Amino acid sequence: SAGLELSINNHTADFTLSTLSTGPAISLSCLVHNSSQAEELLWYRGEGQVGLKDGNKVNISNICISPVNESDNGVTFTCRLARDKSVQVSVILDVKFPPKLSGEETLHVEEDKDVTLTCNSKSNPQAQTTWYKDSHDLTLQQNRHELYQTSEIFRLSIRKVQKSDNGTYTCVVESSFGNGTRSFHLIVEDKKPVFPKEAVIAAVVVVTITILFGIVARKDKFFKVW
Repeated sequence: SAGLELSINNHTADFTLSTLSTGPAISLSCLVHNSSQAEELLWYRGEGQVGLKDGNKVNISNICISPVNESDNGVTFTCRLARDKSVQVSVILDVKFPPKLSGEETLHVEEDKDVTLTCNSKSNPQAQTTWYKDSHDLTLQQNRHELYQTSEIFRLSIRKVQKSDNGTYTCVVESSFGNGTRSFHLIVEDKKPVFPKEAVIAAVVVVTITILFGIVARKDKFFKVW
């Protein structure tokens, strides 16, 4: 296989191909260069081999990716020479897609409890997030509000909610390919009275001791009846 070379869509070196998740199908054509005989070609998606029909394996081989979706983002397609798999060339798909985020949720939280609002959304390129309260920019209070963000998770935590925290919180996720939103209707309820467990335990103990004393005081009558 010395001197043999492969190309995908006229690229002899590994390359990245950008496309849209809503775009047309992708055609990849692998071609053998400097061949003096028939050479069989193999295609791989990641580590898995792609099945090819007869007549689409020798010296030139074509595959089609349709439809293209977000699960194809970052996937590597590799063309290899069957008799010498070290002869290969790869293409990495860079699939652009907007954040997918929608809907609303109502949360009932007791006053002085903590609450966390979470938006889960993937996008390529990575999106930026802004939080709003009642359609206005959310004013973050130190030690009460905390923001957490990764490429897929956007989280707002509020410590010890107060009645002033009542309202609609909106997570707006924006990228160059589109936006997504999700709303949370936060309802802060009155604190529930704490049930006095210690008092109940003490009462049970007192009643139990009273019963025992009563039994001891009347033990002679019990034995006589027996």
